[in-house]
Amino acid sequence: MQVVSGPVGREKVHFEAPPATALPAETAAFLQWFNAASAGDALIHAGLAHLWLLTLHPFDDGNGRISRAVGDMALARAEGTSQRFYSLSAQIQRERKQYYDQLEATQRGTLDVTPWLSWFLACLLRAVQGADGLLGGVLIKTQFWQRWAGMPMNQRQTLVLNKVLDGMEGKLTNAKWAAIGKCSADTALRDINDLLTRGVLRRLEGGGRSTGYELNAK
Repeated sequence: MQVVSGPVGREKVHFEAPPATALPAETAAFLQWFNAASAGDALIHAGLAHLWLLTLHPFDDGNGRISRAVGDMALARAEGTSQRFYSLSAQIQRERKQYYDQLEATQRGTLDVTPWLSWFLACLLRAVQGADGLLGGVLIKTQFWQRWAGMPMNQRQTLVLNKVLDGMEGKLTNAKWAAIGKCSADTALRDINDLLTRGVLRRLEGGGRSTGYELNAK
């Protein structure tokens, strides 16, 4: 089994798996190691499991997806919980070019897996940090709507405020409100003034057409 790219006659072999005759014994050894109680660091165990299964390349297709799932399974076992708020698989998908480059460098190089584990652990850290930021945003959004739960708002106001809470780029202006809410500038201004009066929004310093608004944190 080879991983190949390029046109016919000028193919580039990125990786060649062990021969099929060795696969049953290698797979059995992998499963025995994976299912045994881990004596070392659980994160290292997950990184090695991912690399080992992908190096065996036992399937015609889907080896990467299955290896990522196995790595996630090892992490879930280590954490001892059914609830996880981050996805290493999703983070690897976001960094797939670096992922494939690191895999190729490791599989075609020496048996030193240190660079691979270094990248794997850094990727895991970025997955956790990304989830932390996402959860922080969800918490802020939840607290905001809980605070104003008793205040009726029209559909446009709810839509635009959710855009702001989701991290809309730039400051909120009358023109931006009109564009998001698909309404006239006059309607946007009425929506904004209503929320200013009720204390949901506050006006930023400055004036004129570029007047900006933000959520009132008080």
